[in-house]
Amino acid sequence: MRRALNVLQVCDHLGWEGSRMHGVKRLFSWMIPCFDREQFNVSLVSLRKKDLSEEPLEALGVNISYMERSKFDPLTLPALLRIIDQQQVDILHLHGYGATTFGRLAGAMRGIPTILHEHANLTDTPWFQKIADRVLEPYTDIAIAVSKSTANFVIGARQVPSSKVRVVYLGVPLVEFSRERTADEIVAARRDLGIAPDDFAIGTITRLHESKGNSYLVDAAARVAAERPAARFFLVGEGPLLADLQTQASALGLGDRFIFAGFRRDVAGTLSAFDLSVFPSLWEGTPLTAFETLAMGKPIVATDADGMVDILTDREDALIVPRRNADALADAIILAIDHPDERARLSATARITGAQYDIGVFVRKMERLYTLLHEVSRATRRRGVLQADLSFLTSGISA
Repeated sequence: MRRALNVLQVCDHLGWEGSRMHGVKRLFSWMIPCFDREQFNVSLVSLRKKDLSEEPLEALGVNISYMERSKFDPLTLPALLRIIDQQQVDILHLHGYGATTFGRLAGAMRGIPTILHEHANLTDTPWFQKIADRVLEPYTDIAIAVSKSTANFVIGARQVPSSKVRVVYLGVPLVEFSRERTADEIVAARRDLGIAPDDFAIGTITRLHESKGNSYLVDAAARVAAERPAARFFLVGEGPLLADLQTQASALGLGDRFIFAGFRRDVAGTLSAFDLSVFPSLWEGTPLTAFETLAMGKPIVATDADGMVDILTDREDALIVPRRNADALADAIILAIDHPDERARLSATARITGAQYDIGVFVRKMERLYTLLHEVSRATRRRGVLQADLSFLTSGISA
């Protein structure tokens, strides 16, 4: 029996300034504790400063180090090498520009298998990142993308050959999110948000950043509120655009018909309070909140943003509208309000779709990948993994 493999997850940071709800942090909080601890010692390094949010990962038993380095600090490399040597790292799993740059450099210097894991589709990269990606491509064993559009970004902008790229969808803890809520739990969740019994609650849980398209939701809300008196909107989250969105809502006279609910720790409870979930996204990798919403069987209105249409199907488990179109968003919301049977059908199908995306399944895939890399990477100078059968990475879900 082989010894446990030492796997180091490396990320740039664990949150955006002004926001405590960050997908990568939540992913690590679900993912790392799921690994078989007899087979894998999984630890985490953040290149930036310590996470100061209310729920640090340390509280979940995650072994995490904070390097507190700035974005282009050359001392990041020797500091990362020290951690790699101290922990006798076997596999590097890298998330973010800084992590994939310094991490692949370290992997090249130590001969360690490396995984580039891309979570975003930013269309293009700066010239200096292109140079780094071109130089470091030979030291990339495999690249994982969270959606098809993200894979195209990895191949095009990040210059990783398509033969090395696989789309592997993430997931959520289904035990937590697929559980049926009792009537009392839903009443309590709605009361916590200030939702009256007769209100039709339309909600989104998000970061207040440009990519999330929340300004279009505010515009859509003005029309929906005027035409459907029971409709109230709840924007849950934090971010740098809060003041701008509040000003927009005020100018449209939305008042208490559009609530900025701030940070909510209990995502599942908050989702249970909504009658309809909305994703007005402009561009996405694939947001974890979409997997959560599907797992809970909530009716969904979403845009056709890249990443969203990877996991949602129009008129089956969601109503899909063109992005950057507030009128289309309003039309779909009104349709959902007016047709409870359609909401119920969307809800039932969403739950079926959501059952495909379990974080435990994702972790088992990573365990197989780590084992394979450990067995073949060094012996084949990083070519062996691509000669192996990697169908397990996409099994169960088409990619």
